[in-house]
Amino acid sequence: MTVRYGGKLAAVAATLALTTAIFALPAKAETDPKAVLKTYSDIALAKYEDSLTTAKTLDTAVEALIAKPSQETLNAARDAWKAARVPYQQTEVYRFGNPIVDAWEGRVNSWPLDEGLIDYVAASYGTQSDTNALYTANVIANKSIEINGKKVDASKLSPEFLSSTLQEAGGIEANVATGYHAVEFLLWGQDLNGTGPGAGNRPFTDYDIKNCTGGNCDRRAEYLKSASGLIVSDLEEMVGNWKEGGAARKTLVEGDPKAGVSAILTGMGSLSYGEMAGQRMKLGLLLHDPEEEHDCFSDNTHNSHLYDAIGIRDAYRAQYKRLDGSTVSGPSVSDMVKAADPALDKELAGKLDTSVAKMEAIKARAEAGEAYDQQIGEGNTEGNATVQAAIDALVDQTKSIERVVATLKLDAIAFEGSASLDSPDKVFK
Repeated sequence: MTVRYGGKLAAVAATLALTTAIFALPAKAETDPKAVLKTYSDIALAKYEDSLTTAKTLDTAVEALIAKPSQETLNAARDAWKAARVPYQQTEVYRFGNPIVDAWEGRVNSWPLDEGLIDYVAASYGTQSDTNALYTANVIANKSIEINGKKVDASKLSPEFLSSTLQEAGGIEANVATGYHAVEFLLWGQDLNGTGPGAGNRPFTDYDIKNCTGGNCDRRAEYLKSASGLIVSDLEEMVGNWKEGGAARKTLVEGDPKAGVSAILTGMGSLSYGEMAGQRMKLGLLLHDPEEEHDCFSDNTHNSHLYDAIGIRDAYRAQYKRLDGSTVSGPSVSDMVKAADPALDKELAGKLDTSVAKMEAIKARAEAGEAYDQQIGEGNTEGNATVQAAIDALVDQTKSIERVVATLKLDAIAFEGSASLDSPDKVFK
């Protein structure tokens, strides 16, 4: 006898069949950590390539300034410097977890610097330091200087001399001779406005050999060109490290996947907490000291902080919008966390967005006329609160990053700390 189903019985049978089919489907595959590391490496390559492109534009603008000094060519070089900071700051999240980047980074973004090593400074800068014998060495004005008791020939301010002899001369970290901030000082000069309005105001005639101000215009131009060229060559090296077969990429994609994911989170957590929230922001806010601002000559700190925060967020969600408008993306740490704990993924994603929004609030105040060094000034209640809100957001997201480490069952990570956060009373001693 043939049994025919119809009406409600047919509907029930169809539902049972569909339910059986659903449960027969294979479980959603977990995100492959190696795929996450490949995306992370691809984005690193794209960011360093964009940094190299803008560094070359800066180098060309420096050449134009030297060839024909004018307010126009000086402004163009300054604009190129600011543009170069946008992609570079987004690479800083690759620090801390990647030893190759850490060993290299000091050449391109060391700060703060004792600028008297490089060029003339105002009387308010002082003439000596208890910790740095080269505090006012002024290598641009002096063709011979003394390092560790030995006379050194400084007649040629070549890239090799700056990088091999002058950079961290005497073992002093504040003797920053190369990188973005050395070039920044040479383009803007000292910011002598304290927490008042205004950035550095170096005249273009500091590069005009025929109508020279500041003295030694030829040597200043030589120094600037060498320092600018070094940024290009250093970035070329780092681009090579992230290409297929490059040392930084190979270390990650051919190593232990769990160690690689830990490297990503180490960069995110250490940059969030010790470096950004602590060293770059809380210290300056506690002291109300413009000398503790990251881009202290150009008053560009609001942008540098913002793009650091964006870089941290990009590392988590594995997305980067390139200068040409294209996007590099793929499997992410976010995907891994979402599979393990969707609520935690949502929590951290939201906190990363909050940090970016707080940095955008700092930028909005800066673009409205209140620079970052003014925002951290003593007595500026609203400005201080705006900066503190960004610090709080960075600290808060770090707590969630710590939870991610535990959720993914990774070995505990010791994120970089900061006395200004961990022991603020010691800052004043």
